[in-house]
Formats: sequence, C-alpha cells, structure tokens
Amino acid sequence: MRRWSRSAVVVTAMVATGALLASCGAGGEREEAPAEGSTVGITEDTVTIGGHFPLTGVAAAGYSEIPTGHKAYYDYVNANGGVHGRNIEFVVRDDAYNPTNTSQVTNELVLDDEIFAMVSGLGTPTHGAVVDFLNDEKVPDLFVSSGSLQWGDKPKERPFTFGWQPDYEIEGKILGDYVKKNMPDAKVGLFLQDDDFGRDAEKGVRRFLDDQIVDVQRYTSGNTDVAPQIAALQASGADLVLGFTTPSYTALSQLVALRLRYQPKWFYSNVGSDPALVGSLLAQFSEGAVKGGAQLLDGVMTTEYIPGTDAPEDPWMRLWQKVWDAHGDGEELTNYRVYGMSQAYTFVQALQAAGPNPTREGIVEAVERAGGDFEGPALAPFRFSSDSHMGVSGMQLVELKGGVGEELTPVLVSDIGDAPIDEDDSAASDSPPENGIPDQETVE
Repeated sequence: MRRWSRSAVVVTAMVATGALLASCGAGGEREEAPAEGSTVGITEDTVTIGGHFPLTGVAAAGYSEIPTGHKAYYDYVNANGGVHGRNIEFVVRDDAYNPTNTSQVTNELVLDDEIFAMVSGLGTPTHGAVVDFLNDEKVPDLFVSSGSLQWGDKPKERPFTFGWQPDYEIEGKILGDYVKKNMPDAKVGLFLQDDDFGRDAEKGVRRFLDDQIVDVQRYTSGNTDVAPQIAALQASGADLVLGFTTPSYTALSQLVALRLRYQPKWFYSNVGSDPALVGSLLAQFSEGAVKGGAQLLDGVMTTEYIPGTDAPEDPWMRLWQKVWDAHGDGEELTNYRVYGMSQAYTFVQALQAAGPNPTREGIVEAVERAGGDFEGPALAPFRFSSDSHMGVSGMQLVELKGGVGEELTPVLVSDIGDAPIDEDDSAASDSPPENGIPDQETVE
C-alpha cells in the first residue's frame, strides 16, 4: 500500500491584485494589535480563515490543488452543520511562490479580509516572509505547508505558529540512518533547495552520513538551469543522490541526469516525489521527448506519512473520495488534494477544541493542550504541546515501483536534535469516524 506524504475561494479562489498597503501590514506597522481574546473573523454563523498558495507560477503544479482539498472538506463539514454551528469560509490568495507577493497577500488577508487564522500557508521561503508579522498581529498561523523547523521549534518566539507535516530534519535523520545501515559504501551527493528546506534536511542527514558525503549542490528556486549542479554531482562520483526538492526541481534534475546519462540511486523528499506529477512535468519540460508517467521514478526512494490515491481501500482514502465526489471541483482526486483535506481535518479538530466561543488566543491554547492527541490520517502522532509546535513525528521510507511505494522500513518516529529514532505503530489503527467529522468529545 502506498501512503502519500506530502505537503476563495470564500470559497472561490481570489487571485491577489492591487498594491501593497503602504502604511501597515507584513512590512509595516499597525497602531494597535488585536485585543486579548480576539474574535476577529468570527461571527455567529461563520469563521473566516485564509491561506496563501502558488495558484500560478513555477510552483503551481500540484501545490495549487492543495486549497481545493481544503475547500472540499470544509464544504463537507458545513453541509453537516459546521463547527459549533459555524460554517468555515476559506479565502485563498495567490502568491505565485514569491515572498514579496506573500507579504502583499498576507496583508490583504489579515487587514482587508480580517481572517480569524492563517491556515496551511505554503512554502518555506514564502511563509518565512510573513511568519513574524502574523505573530506580531497575534493571528493564529496554523499548520504551515512546509517542514521547516522554524514553524515549531521555538514556540516562545513564535507562539501563534504551528507546523503540520514531518519536519525536514527528522526526514533527513530517518533517511541518513537507513543509508548508514543499509548502504554503508554509498558515495552520497546532496541536491538541496538553497533555503531552510535544504539546510534543515542536510542537518538531519549529516548526523549519520557526514563521512559518506562527497558533494553538496544547491539550487535557487526560480532558476531552472540545474545542469551545472547535476554535472558536478556526476563528476564527484556520487552514486546515491539525496534530493530535497520541490516537484519541478525533481523533474528538472531527472531530465538533466537523463541527458548526461548519469544513473545514480536517487532519493527525493516527500514534498517533491509525487510520481504522477513529476512524470507529467518531465513530459512537459522535455516537450514530449520523455514519456512514461509515474514509472519514470521507478527505483526512487522517498518517504510517506499519509495515505494516498494508490491506496483506494484505505479508510481515509474512502472518506476523501466520498468528500471529493460530493464537493470537489470536477477534476480528479490527487495526492495534493488529499494533503489539503488531511490538513483541513486537523483544523476542524482545532476549532472544535477551541470551544463554542473561539478566540485567536483560545485556538492556540487548544492546539497546545489537545493537539498531541489529535487523530487523523497521519501514520505517526503530532508533537503539539506548549513546548513544541512541531507537526507529525514520523514517516516510513519506501521505494517507488509503478507509482506505488513499497515499504523499506516500518513507521519511524523521532524529533529534532539528538532525539532517537524509534519504531511506532500508535496511529496504525486510526480510522475516520462514521460521519467523516472529528468527534468533538475526543479533542476537548
């Protein structure tokens, strides 16, 4: 069974337009912060939340589908009475994976749309541009779509921000431990996005593989010429390349390797290894010269932490398919939409835990208090507490065959730093409630 791992629309998509507010916002100042116990975005009948996503641009492939998964699940919950009688309205704005745009659209979400919370804002470099603004404004910044450590390792500094997916450091640790034990003679090359995504992953990998690493190459998001980096890895003699990349750069690195006839063993981080998407990007970037779809990633190692579309009989996938059939946009259910629904399920639990009279401060306290016990599709527990705002604690390593992940390890859990790596099956029996909506009693 393959378990996928990724990471207004008021409930219609709103593409960001207009100039950056000059007097206040992500790059400026407000005269006064929201009052303690803020109910901005809450009415008797609705709770309005927002998110920034690349609906256009280089990262739009796949990632633009995530908010459609959110919308479908919120529509499903709304059709079943909402949360404490309130419907969830989700305002989505396009930042095109550009941090400057992210600052602009976050200003608009907070100051114009007056959202109650930012939910699932996507991207390490993009969300990094607004995380401090959201905390200064005391806007709950929930379940960021990125595995960067900065969303949860220092909750005292950023008390309103929470991660969601496994962080890149523990992914690097779990991978590095596996390679050390099973591929001790491998000459390891690293191909990394040149930001916290790559740096956090490298930190985890080096805990186990420092003496096996023969070369490190980095790319800057937006620069699509990665031929020099892949040629350098080839020249170094690396026969195992660990890529911490977004989908477009997975495809670009594979395309260059094909042209260079470079055939190492590959690993790609879960955020950049969706076989169907990478296969389609390879066909697109090669102008049809490269064909083969999901099979193009056969033999690639990756990690997984939630069930995906290749496991249609998984109880969570049956729920997501039911939700999508009733409330989707008419397109097919993809792993990125599954990711969005999975995050939305967690947000509904958080809103339930905040009680019938939620405040911004109250939902933060609720996640710290109850979030470690939230159930859902993830293979491993959350780490949420007052001391940690880190998300899912583990994953399993798989090898892709025909678009399906064949398990190489059991579910492994860890934490940042020198925390040990352990096997964990505590979430194996989790299944959705019959009505597909979290039981309020389990999260209060």
